[in-house]
Amino acid sequence: MDTEERSAGDRPLTIKTPAQISSAAPRPLSNFLKATLAVTWKDLAAEFRSRELFSAMLVFSLLVILIFNFALELDIKTRQSVTSGVLWVTFAFAGTLGLNRSMAVEKDRGCLDGLLLAPVDRAAIYFGKVISNLAFMLIVEAFVLPVYSFLYNVNLFKAGLLLVILLGSIGYTAVGTLLSSMAVQTRTRDVLLPILLFPVAVPVLIAAVKASGGFLTGDDFANILPWVNLLIVYDVIFIAIAFMVFDYVVEE
Repeated sequence: MDTEERSAGDRPLTIKTPAQISSAAPRPLSNFLKATLAVTWKDLAAEFRSRELFSAMLVFSLLVILIFNFALELDIKTRQSVTSGVLWVTFAFAGTLGLNRSMAVEKDRGCLDGLLLAPVDRAAIYFGKVISNLAFMLIVEAFVLPVYSFLYNVNLFKAGLLLVILLGSIGYTAVGTLLSSMAVQTRTRDVLLPILLFPVAVPVLIAAVKASGGFLTGDDFANILPWVNLLIVYDVIFIAIAFMVFDYVVEE
């Protein structure tokens, strides 16, 4: 007994360095980012193999632009005034189509249940879906802008306008991903998502249309700034709300 106590007491005291302590400590933020990027990469890889979602959004967007081009036979000045409205009608409907289809594919293939059973934070799943949906929407917008510029003879490649499109797309996909997670659990998901999404997305759409129109018509930045601020506030508020309630929304 004494020998055991003596041997235990004679053990050298090991002092861990700060690097060893930090490496041994759990890193929830790192794991959260890894899970988010994993969900995003899964969606992007699956879409690049099938191209179902992207092709549907792109064809729909180009069809809407062509219809407006032949329907609105207006002069150049009038076309500039309606450009922001036409653009955001195209982006909103194409984005809704993508959001609905993205979650429906997850549900039909059983991938959504697998994601919810994964030992990761549910918010990581939400942010991963938001990033992938935003990527799809931005890719479609990158194709739409030059086609629209060519058909309508309007220069859309302005820094302020591109910033508004980015902010509006972030807000639209942030709230759309949350609501599509709710609608996908119902039988009427194709109809329910637009009914839920459009009333909630009205502030971001109005602010995006007003700000885009201001940049296109060369309005003073002081008049455009309130709409840009509204877009930023909308993005921050709805991303924070979705972060807090997504865990409860996906529970059946």
